[in-house]
Amino acid sequence: MSDVEQQLREALARADEQVAALQRQHALVVAASQGSNADDEHDPEGSTIAFERAQVAALLERARRTGRDLARALDRLHDGTHGRCEVCGTTIAAGRLQARPDARTCIACASARGRGR
Repeated sequence: MSDVEQQLREALARADEQVAALQRQHALVVAASQGSNADDEHDPEGSTIAFERAQVAALLERARRTGRDLARALDRLHDGTHGRCEVCGTTIAAGRLQARPDARTCIACASARGRGR
């Protein structure tokens, strides 16, 4: 197994662990809200619970997206396209891949698109 593959697999395992932890946390928040007043507008604790639920849901979606990005990076590694910019086809700088092993674009194309992926 190459160093890049090992790095991707380790990052994917961490993302999977984060997803599992956030799923547990989300379930706890949902369970806590079931025992509270359903009228969030007038219940002083309702807005806090709703905020927590939304915050955990957003973090969970981000962790899932990270996992999907890392899995796609592994697929690109296996098909020989990892390290090539999906936009312009140039080689992605080694430093960028070290910092973001799931990077799909070179720095110039990421900057032009306004995204860091």
